[in-house]
Parts: sequence; structure tokens; C-alpha cells
Amino acid sequence: MGRWRPPAEKATALITREGHARLKAELDDLWRGRRPEVVRALAAAAAEGDRSENAEYTYRKKQLGEIDRRVRYLSKRLEALRVVEAPPSDREAVFFGATVEIEHSVSGETQRYRIVGPDETDAKLGWISVDSPLARAMLKKRIDDEFEAMLPGGAARYFIVDVQY
Repeated sequence: MGRWRPPAEKATALITREGHARLKAELDDLWRGRRPEVVRALAAAAAEGDRSENAEYTYRKKQLGEIDRRVRYLSKRLEALRVVEAPPSDREAVFFGATVEIEHSVSGETQRYRIVGPDETDAKLGWISVDSPLARAMLKKRIDDEFEAMLPGGAARYFIVDVQY
């Protein structure tokens, strides 16, 4: 029986200049740095003889497969991505690349998010995907606009406090 998986949802093919540079650097490091090291270690492990009981050989073979899978993904993804460099003409509305401060309408708690492409999200930095429910609800809103986002915990209402590019 095969390992069929349903196709992944289509992700928005937008990315910031910094995110694109990070992905290219990762691809370069994998292809020119890590992969040659793993191939050398794999060749050394294969030279030891019986591969069926050689843990080093099995580990390196698996590691090489993971690297090749990531290289294949990054190569295809980088071709499909469109780099967004210029801020929009309306800098008071929320669009891709914006750093947005929002206020919860009930608790008054404020949060700051940057809307980025799905390939460069980072929760620690507050970078959320343009495909996320919160970002989708924020798009095209302006300062002092109220919006409702359907989040995993239920619907929540927010106000746009600040928009920066």
C-alpha cells in the first residue's frame, strides 16, 4: 500500500526580499555545504562492507534523502515565488509586508504582527502568513477600522491601531 497524501493547499506565492534571500542561502548551504559532507560520509560508510547492518550507512542514506527532498522543494518554490519589494501606494491600509498593531476590542490587549509570505513565518518575531485567518481579515483595513477574525478559539474582534511599511 502506498503512502498517498492529499495535495497540500496552495500557498500564496509572495515573499519579501529578505525571505527570498534566506531561502536562497538555505538552498546554497544545502547544495554546496551539507550535501557534499553527507555524500562523503555515506561513501565512507558504504566502503565498510555489509550495508544491511551498517547503522552509519542507513543514517547517512536517510539524511541524504531529507536534504535532496528539501533541495527539490526549495528549487521549485523559489521559481514560483514573486518578490514584493515596493510598499503599496496606500500606506495607511494593510497589505502584504505591513507591520500592523491591533487591539482586541474586549480586553484592550495590543499585539504587533508583520504580514509575510507562508515560507517566512516566525511566531517568535510576530510574522504571520498572508494566508492566515488573522491576516486575511486584516487585509485592506485602515487605521481605526474594526474587523472580525475567525480564529481556532472562535471569532474575535480587533481594531487596527497602526500600520507601518
